[in-house]
Amino acid sequence: MLDPLYRRFPAVLMARRNLTRTKVRSALASLGIVIGVIAIASLGMFGVALQYSISENLGGLGNQVTVSPNAEAGVQNLTERDVREIRRVVGPAVSVSPEKRTVRPVSFDRGSNQTTVVYGIQDPASVYNASEGRIPDPFQSGVLVGESVAENEDLQPGNTISVNGTSMRVRAVLESTGSFSQLNPQNRIYLPVNSFDRRGYQQVYVTAESGTAANESAMAIRDALNDREQRVVVQELGSLVDQVNQTFQVINTVLVGIAAISLFVAGISILNVMLMSTVERREEIGVLRAVGYQKRDVLKVMLMEATLLGVFGGLVGVGVSALVGLAINYYTVDDATALFRLANLWYLLAAFAFAVVVSILSGLYPAWKAASEEPVEALRG
Repeated sequence: MLDPLYRRFPAVLMARRNLTRTKVRSALASLGIVIGVIAIASLGMFGVALQYSISENLGGLGNQVTVSPNAEAGVQNLTERDVREIRRVVGPAVSVSPEKRTVRPVSFDRGSNQTTVVYGIQDPASVYNASEGRIPDPFQSGVLVGESVAENEDLQPGNTISVNGTSMRVRAVLESTGSFSQLNPQNRIYLPVNSFDRRGYQQVYVTAESGTAANESAMAIRDALNDREQRVVVQELGSLVDQVNQTFQVINTVLVGIAAISLFVAGISILNVMLMSTVERREEIGVLRAVGYQKRDVLKVMLMEATLLGVFGGLVGVGVSALVGLAINYYTVDDATALFRLANLWYLLAAFAFAVVVSILSGLYPAWKAASEEPVEALRG
């Protein structure tokens, strides 16, 4: 199958034969390339998997805007009027979730009271899904609990808990919405908003369809509520996601840079192998020059040897890296098929290309040295 290639490029055949003469030395040189490729590709894919895992935990954080009262301006709560104004400026396509919270004594299964923060949110059915039970619409009685609360206290719909001395029935267990989302109900207990004594809201969460829509909503809210004075603080959580992604890009660059050192070491090994090959085959090179081989012909053969070492080591390294990548993605994000993301494939391709380039550069000086030998001097040697 390779005969047509050898007939068209005889330098490839000669290079392969020369490398197979010293199999152990050639294998050790390629092993350095294999290790370098595995280091670069694996660390790069590990960084991608870690970034993806964090992004998954961030959930829809990039689409959220948080509106809080500006305590420095003396504003303690957001009023019903503020909430109506927010709904007006962001439009019906954007979800607006005003939230109350306070501290109440809570006891589970007739146990001792625990001082716990409890929350109230308007229309929870439009924000959350129930993993157990059903979220009443409208929500006017009972309590809703997060999955962690239900698991820790062995609660399920129909059980009762005591809040501020009043027995209340668990209506539903709320599904988690992402570890870093401020709307994540995992560790929360929700009461109907009409059960809170204090008027006004401590925060309003605005959830848009995209990061761009969230940014537009944030600007509209600032213009409407902070027209005369800075009454509210509007925080775009998408900026946090951007900062996380930028941080991971820096981490990936550093990891790949450290791994690249191993490929440079492998390049030195190839340089050493090629120089030794040049010395050992000095008379053979002299014979080739004497029978009519030009400098460029000798240069092609020697460079092809270095290239074959790089290609072979790169292919083996990519194959092993792919297996490592499958394991990394399986144990990091529980999805082995995540290996085929564009970023991971780019790292595999970049590691292979870098291996071949380093091999060729390492073979340049030995190839030039061999091609520059005078036939008479080479034969005399």
